[in-house]
Amino acid sequence: MRTDLRKALQERILTGDGAMGTFLYQMGFPVGISFEELNILQPDTIEGVHRRYYEAGARLIETNTFSANREKLSKYGLEKQVEAINREGVRLARKAVGDDAYVVGAIGSIRSGKRKNVRTTQVEKSLNEQINVLLDSPVDGLLLETFYDLEELLLALKLIRSLSNLPVICQFATEGTGSTQDGIPLQDACERLRSEGADVIGFNCRVGPNGILRTMEKLTPLEGVPFSVFPNAGLPDYVDGHYSYAATPAYFAESALRFASLGARIIGGCCGTTPEHIAAVAQALSSFVPAEASQVDASRQAAAPELKPLRIQPPVLASASAAPAAGPTLLDQVRQRPTVIVELDPPKDLDIDKFMQGSKALQEAHVDAITMADNSLAVTRMSNLALGYLVQDKLGARPLIHIACRDRNMIGTQSHLMGLHALGIDHVLAVTGDPAKFGDLPGASSVYDLTSFEIIRMIKQLNEGISFSGKPLKRKANFIVGAAFNPNVKYLDKAVKRLERKIEAGADYIMTQPVYDPILIEQIYETTKHLDVPIFIGIMPLASGRNAEYLHNEVPGIELSADVRSRMHGLDGEAGRAMGVEIAKELLDAAMQYFNGIYLMTPFLLYEMSVQLTNYVWEKSSRSDFHLYPLSK
Repeated sequence: MRTDLRKALQERILTGDGAMGTFLYQMGFPVGISFEELNILQPDTIEGVHRRYYEAGARLIETNTFSANREKLSKYGLEKQVEAINREGVRLARKAVGDDAYVVGAIGSIRSGKRKNVRTTQVEKSLNEQINVLLDSPVDGLLLETFYDLEELLLALKLIRSLSNLPVICQFATEGTGSTQDGIPLQDACERLRSEGADVIGFNCRVGPNGILRTMEKLTPLEGVPFSVFPNAGLPDYVDGHYSYAATPAYFAESALRFASLGARIIGGCCGTTPEHIAAVAQALSSFVPAEASQVDASRQAAAPELKPLRIQPPVLASASAAPAAGPTLLDQVRQRPTVIVELDPPKDLDIDKFMQGSKALQEAHVDAITMADNSLAVTRMSNLALGYLVQDKLGARPLIHIACRDRNMIGTQSHLMGLHALGIDHVLAVTGDPAKFGDLPGASSVYDLTSFEIIRMIKQLNEGISFSGKPLKRKANFIVGAAFNPNVKYLDKAVKRLERKIEAGADYIMTQPVYDPILIEQIYETTKHLDVPIFIGIMPLASGRNAEYLHNEVPGIELSADVRSRMHGLDGEAGRAMGVEIAKELLDAAMQYFNGIYLMTPFLLYEMSVQLTNYVWEKSSRSDFHLYPLSK
């Protein structure tokens, strides 16, 4: 028999359940339906999901009522079924589990996505209706989850506290920062929630274990109010129309122990997690003994050591010309000699100083192009077109611009390309783009008018002077089009077949995802040597042991070898970056045996690392004839 939820959290850690929506998607239910309506339409299915999580070891079960409020159900014409859907959600969860499990009524944010500007009176009305139904049902507590703003979360909490003293768990959607989406410091937000009667404060969705760990490390624990965590199973991948997640159950088990050492008392999973993830968490926590507060503080300090900036002085070389001059393309260069392109992330805010400093350092190191992603991982960043022009105009560097299919329809994509042509930016990389729903603006739409294959064909059509619609454009463009390639897959030959289709569509060169295994580099060469386009091998230096684990377990398309993970384990700060550079040099040694194309990716704008690795390439190739390779315009 279960005790009161508050008392249980004083005595032990509870394993929470995992995802409902994404798990139903894996079972074959399509995106875009009301998963909450399935409480009525397919009750056996919902009950079965709850039971699978319970049998996996979850002892805190959320009802399938996350979006079961009038505002969100109205999208499906279900606004009159708020009471029925919520009551059935509680009944199914309670029926599926034993007496030793706690059932909490799940309530999600209303002001999310496209409903960001819903009036407060309407939000209050919808929340109040759902809260009353759940409180009138046999729940052990209420869970307010995936809230972005403190204001709405406080509104929901105050409504509950005006009606009941039932335990309340309050959870923010976090991106690993120290603030809520409305700019309130998380420490202050947690203090406010505690003062208004929150029993547990936590974080879920948006990011995987690494992001929530970073969030928790920024916070001072609140006396009497434990943490709860429900991370995603890493970042989602979108391939051939299907979503998948990278984080394994084993990684979740390891992360659960870290969460527990930082004071979490409820640990479950959000998007992408499955009963297998929850079983691994439950097993890992089965023998964990909660620490005293002083031990938690020690763990927190050990997990977040002070980071000191890496100081690497770039070599003093001839200054770049003020403007690009006519000259060979990347294709011309890579067929003659080692060629280095370096990716530098555009800023997430309006401050471009560090980006431009990094670009200048890279240009002075004589990289052959500076490449900029197009809102990678669906996180909003400054326009790469604008920054590409600044890099070209102010520094004389060649920009290589990524173009994602996600954000623009066919009209916007052609317009974007025409603008690039007008600015003299002719090197581009065509990518599918990560789904918008998993980025920092989850209400944004993923367009996907074009696939990566189609956008390559369309860009090459512009080179013939023909628009997407088939009309003449009076002039011809001269784009050099790259395609992305992920070699970190189980069946490399199948990935190469997909790559061949991109080349057939018109791709002029290939840029790979980061590779961390010299043996794989050789395998890439053997399986692609029949192709007649150059390949740029992706190498991203690791910044720390945690960075290594995050990339391996949470980022789609990246896989680290066991040797690399072992060498990076436990390293941070200067020691972590130094080892990251050492490993990257070893990978460069392997890559340069087979490929002239080197694609360096700069982590966390630590451009000094990319400068050092670029210099290493030039040293190995004995290249000193920089003046022979002016930029193309």
